[in-house]
Amino acid sequence: MTDRVRAHVFVSGRVQGVYYRATTRDTAREKSVDGWVRNLDDGRVEAVFEGPEGDVRDMVAWCKTGSEAADVDDVDAEYGAPEGAEGFEVRW
Repeated sequence: MTDRVRAHVFVSGRVQGVYYRATTRDTAREKSVDGWVRNLDDGRVEAVFEGPEGDVRDMVAWCKTGSEAADVDDVDAEYGAPEGAEGFEVRW
């Protein structure tokens, strides 16, 4: 699976309490992208996406809008080699 990539993403703005994590999970599962998403204490959301490069880039682009109630200010993504994530989960 050499076409798999990993994106480690930090999303800032009004992204907590607006179903951002649940919508991220559902969208990633629809695209068969692996990884996880969680809230951070500083108000940001952190996510990891692993999968085919095009699908991972689609998820990063999706993060710029997120859930309907979100108001995203910034998305910072760092790409790298996959680490073997399987499935997609919301972390607490």
